[in-house]
Amino acid sequence: MANILIIDDDRLVCQSLSLVAKQSGHKVTSAHNLRDGLENAIAEPFDVVFLDVNLPDGNGLEFLSKLPELPSSPEIIIMTGYGDPHGAEFALKCGAWDYLEKGASVKEISLSLVRALQYRKQKQIGNDANTALPLKRDGIIGNSARLKECLDYVAQAAISDSSVLITGETGTGKELFATAVHQNSDRRDKKFVVVDCASLPENLIEGMLFGHEKGAFTNADQAREGLIYQANGGTLFLDEIGEMPLSLQKVFLRVLQEHRFRPLGSNRELESNFRLVAATNRNLDEMAKSERFRADLLFRISTFVVELPTLRERPEDIKALARHHTDRICEHYGIPSKEFSPEFLSMLAAYSWPGNVRELVNTLERTIAATRFETMLFPKHLPLNLRIEVTKSSVKREEPAHPSVEHTFSCKFPQLHELRDSVYANAEKQYLVDLMAHTGNSVAEACRISDLSQSRLYALLKKHGIHHQH
Repeated sequence: MANILIIDDDRLVCQSLSLVAKQSGHKVTSAHNLRDGLENAIAEPFDVVFLDVNLPDGNGLEFLSKLPELPSSPEIIIMTGYGDPHGAEFALKCGAWDYLEKGASVKEISLSLVRALQYRKQKQIGNDANTALPLKRDGIIGNSARLKECLDYVAQAAISDSSVLITGETGTGKELFATAVHQNSDRRDKKFVVVDCASLPENLIEGMLFGHEKGAFTNADQAREGLIYQANGGTLFLDEIGEMPLSLQKVFLRVLQEHRFRPLGSNRELESNFRLVAATNRNLDEMAKSERFRADLLFRISTFVVELPTLRERPEDIKALARHHTDRICEHYGIPSKEFSPEFLSMLAAYSWPGNVRELVNTLERTIAATRFETMLFPKHLPLNLRIEVTKSSVKREEPAHPSVEHTFSCKFPQLHELRDSVYANAEKQYLVDLMAHTGNSVAEACRISDLSQSRLYALLKKHGIHHQH
């Protein structure tokens, strides 16, 4: 018997779904808004959650990201009366098991529930089998749901020889995850060879990868072994593969397919049994569509795809990250580790971290260098720009109960910074209205043009009360 939670404001839908689940012998709980649904989900463990999109107190898709963080990590089945392909894509990317329209047949709903429970049982068996083999995750700090999901992909990828593509913003730790794939594989005792495609000049990268014979080109005064050959038996990590020149992509595709290559200036081919892990902060799908990256190469390198979250998407990991890196930095300088005031941690959690974990580490290094002989860190010790951003975002302007003459005049003629805020808010709203009109209400096209993520676009539309199709 499974424990099922239904979150839907339509009581008839709740009754229908409840009947389907109870006929299979499952226990069912219903909630008619997001708040009650979350309270139920926190109060007891559930195996499956049926979640509506349009609810009285919010959008189910925005709420979706909170449910997998619950201790029971329930499987989520989205139920919506307004089918939206982009909403379906967003739901599945956020970890939903299925995306069904409310017109679906009882057979479809029952089958989705049965398959979700089968998957859940199988996953639990796999988790129990893997408890004896803890994952090596050197330098990967945190236990948020988003991070655990990425580590699950690492564990899956590590037991195969298939290519892995790691994506994420700069500073999210792509090389750490690439190293984890290698360290947890059967190749762990062989070399882990790193190639930074962004830092190598185009005229040198081919020679670096394939190697060359003596006299193959000017200044080639001796033969050199290529990085591909050095990775024989181990892992070849191509960092920022999106920067690889198109001319080289075709050549490398053949190497990846056949694991054979010819050094520059040589008349013989060499073999290298390497496993490829690649990383990028670019959108390779968009690059392939615009023919700036070979689609056939993208297909070959992305058997497993690990999408790393930004630091702002896993704020619950910030305290652990700060503690780990502070201890490490203090040990490096040979000084006692430092305590954190609650306000210091609160400010770290409130900052947006555009540079992700790398920016956090750099900030801590700067802070510790400036407070070498102080035992506790306070917000005052953090960089000024960080404190300004957090403080400005937290300030709420409140109207006085009895406005003075001065206040009355200032309301008629705002201060410059208030005017800037007002103009920005109005311009932002008008931009979004024009954007959705220009794209015919297409969320995917709006995200492409504006360079916003789907979750950020949904949040801005909600903020300004702009209705869009689900």
